[in-house]
Amino acid sequence: MDDTATIEAKYKALSGRLDEATLRLWAATEARSLGRGGVSTVAKAIGMSRTTIHSGLTELKAMITAPIPQSASHDRVRTAGGGRKKLSDKDANLLRDLDALVEPTSRGDPMSPLRWTCKSTYRLAEELNRQGHAVCQRTICDLLSQMNFSLQSTRKTKEGGHHSDRDAQFCHIAKVVADYQSSGDPVISVDTKKKELIGDFKNAGQEGQPKGKPEEVRVYDFIDPELGKVAPYGVYDVTNNTGWVSVGIDHDTAEFGAESIRRWWREMGIEVYPNANRLLITADCGGSNGNRVRLWRRELQKLADELQLTIQVCHLPPGTSKWNKIEHRMFCHITANWRGRPLVSRQVVVNLIGSTTTQAGLRIKVALDENNYPQGIKVTDEELATLAIERDDFHGEWNYRFRPRNQKI
Repeated sequence: MDDTATIEAKYKALSGRLDEATLRLWAATEARSLGRGGVSTVAKAIGMSRTTIHSGLTELKAMITAPIPQSASHDRVRTAGGGRKKLSDKDANLLRDLDALVEPTSRGDPMSPLRWTCKSTYRLAEELNRQGHAVCQRTICDLLSQMNFSLQSTRKTKEGGHHSDRDAQFCHIAKVVADYQSSGDPVISVDTKKKELIGDFKNAGQEGQPKGKPEEVRVYDFIDPELGKVAPYGVYDVTNNTGWVSVGIDHDTAEFGAESIRRWWREMGIEVYPNANRLLITADCGGSNGNRVRLWRRELQKLADELQLTIQVCHLPPGTSKWNKIEHRMFCHITANWRGRPLVSRQVVVNLIGSTTTQAGLRIKVALDENNYPQGIKVTDEELATLAIERDDFHGEWNYRFRPRNQKI
């Protein structure tokens, strides 16, 4: 049983036997025993005003510091049902008008005066007073709690366009991945992590520091002309829970992505899969490794020729990039590992990525890629015609493979 249910059960058992003052002190005692958030929990459980509970806490504190003598007479206690009535009982339209201010669009009131403002409790109280309701900010907090409102941030759930064959593509990918893994062939997930500013800039998150001595960083995030940014391109081995990251200092292009896969194969892949003759890549539909990027296809064909591997690609459906395994199996742990630390140099980025591990056994190798990758490279129709590309019957634009040209026997 949670705290709210427990307190509610106690209240039902005691409310008929305790007078108003004693009940207030009991509620304050329960709130204090719960610690942080105790007042809100008790108020929600028994319907008592937060202000009343805070008054009880003040009385408790006074009793502890200056106990009342046993001979002292008790203060007068109101009879049952005495005291001021709730504002929502006296003002029949209060809750309706408050609800219209908090959620104007869903309540059919797009012309609400607070439609385009931060709806703080102070603003709500001010507007309700303009409408003729005598209400304070503290009461607004209690009313919102009764109406089951709470402070919440936005949640990323809308993925954009929903392709009719989205689920079918995921099933297709799962089937292909299972086929590769059953035969012992490599399956990798690839993507570029967001570019990071290099220098003493603020990085999200918190890190343990001596009290009052946070690490000082720049106020403004203007790019350092000498250090610039880095683009970490990741290759995640789905089967073995290992990864490779190339930290690029130039543009994030398809050439950079293909070079990162090449480095993963030479540094990690060939050691684990010495007898492999094919490689499966799962990637997003957009970015430098998007299914419409001509340079991506040309570079993968070069890679297939060089490594003498059949390279098969399966793209995630549009709008589903967050489902890419590299995002929630590798990149998220890298971000957590450098939280609250300014990335003051490229070497710091390399060290932090290479030190990322998990209890599940994630291991990452990383290297700085100082090559230049120019943008705007055009791939002609004639070049595309020379590619040994084979497309699947099911969404060939998402699922295709490259055979090595002049394959060695």
